Amino acid sequence: MPSMSKFAQKSVFALSLLAALVQAAPSASLKFDYSAKKVRGVNLGGWLVTEPWITPSIFEAAGDAAVDEWTLCETLGSDECRFVLDQHWGTFITADDFSQIASTGMNHVRIPIGYWAVKHLDGDPYIDGQLKYLDQAIAWARAAGLKVIVDLHGAPGSQNGFDNSGRRGPIAWQQGNTVENTKDALDALAARYKDDGDVVTAIEALNEPSIPGGVNQDGLKQYYYDSWGLLRKYSQDTTLVLHDGFVAPESWNGFMNQNSGVWYVMMDTHHYEVFDSSILTLDTTAHVNNVCSFANDHVKTTDKWTVVGEWTGAMTDCAKYLNGKGVGARYDGTFPNSQAIGSCAGKSSGTVEALSETDRANTRRFIEGQLDAYEKGNGWLYWTWKTEGAPEWDMQEQLAAGVFPNPVTDRQFPGQC
Repeated sequence: MPSMSKFAQKSVFALSLLAALVQAAPSASLKFDYSAKKVRGVNLGGWLVTEPWITPSIFEAAGDAAVDEWTLCETLGSDECRFVLDQHWGTFITADDFSQIASTGMNHVRIPIGYWAVKHLDGDPYIDGQLKYLDQAIAWARAAGLKVIVDLHGAPGSQNGFDNSGRRGPIAWQQGNTVENTKDALDALAARYKDDGDVVTAIEALNEPSIPGGVNQDGLKQYYYDSWGLLRKYSQDTTLVLHDGFVAPESWNGFMNQNSGVWYVMMDTHHYEVFDSSILTLDTTAHVNNVCSFANDHVKTTDKWTVVGEWTGAMTDCAKYLNGKGVGARYDGTFPNSQAIGSCAGKSSGTVEALSETDRANTRRFIEGQLDAYEKGNGWLYWTWKTEGAPEWDMQEQLAAGVFPNPVTDRQFPGQC
């Protein structure tokens, strides 16, 4: 018979090892029952992994060359970068944020962190120091009655080429030792929080690996199997979260579901309506119809717990630096090769209160439609809790202005899905 590829041989070996290790799912009750309860939560974006559009002041102060956390630290140098980021980590999110989140009826926070917080690689300009703040966040979450999804948001080489991975540019994850180094980082996180299972109920193996961008899906599947094994070394009841890799979440059906011999696996899919010019032309009704269809076609049709782990109330891409520092917006035609749809005045920066009454009402309607749509699955986590002036994205400000429902189950526009 034909010889198997090296990858196929490795996969068969891994599956054989998995079969030898797998027992029945543990009888101990989950610290959060993802089958019976809806995830209602928010991301603490831009905190322990910085992004130029969430905190533009940090990147503008560093100069034009600082377009992501890699180049921020490369530009500033290690000592200055450590000073700047430590100031940011210590002030951007506090215990009061966790209390505010819990007061709305939310039950989860998802906290992005980069591999460089736990594993230094030769040649990296990144600095560490984030873990003490993550430790503190878990204590704050415990006090507020919130659960935490620890999200490995940036991998060596970048798994998607976006600035949110830490490094904007080519996708080099799966080259050289990048996957092994990612597993080392995940292992370190699982080991660190093995005794915090009352709060850290899930760990995400990797945020947004881009299959359309060139990430090999078979290799990604192997990484996910390996991640499950790493997590199970330390915990039998912590949920492993998989991102869909920007392919339809239901296309993963049959992979790592309960019938495949693994347990407590969740699919994370992200849905935004702002990165395509044709979608940006839609009115609020059409946007709501889109998200309802997305939930019916892709969220309700999976064979694993499925959450929409990132989404937003934005219906434009106007937020300053959203498409990258130095890159414009499709909505007002400043993005390369785009044509203006409308004005970004008041939407590229500013406050939620300063938005027009019509914009505030439409944003609330769109948010409520998404809340109803995504609860057709196992729930949702909004992107993001706070910004330095991106009003279409800032949940904290939206709550204060009555644009995001408070409590999150309140509806002014019921029955949209």
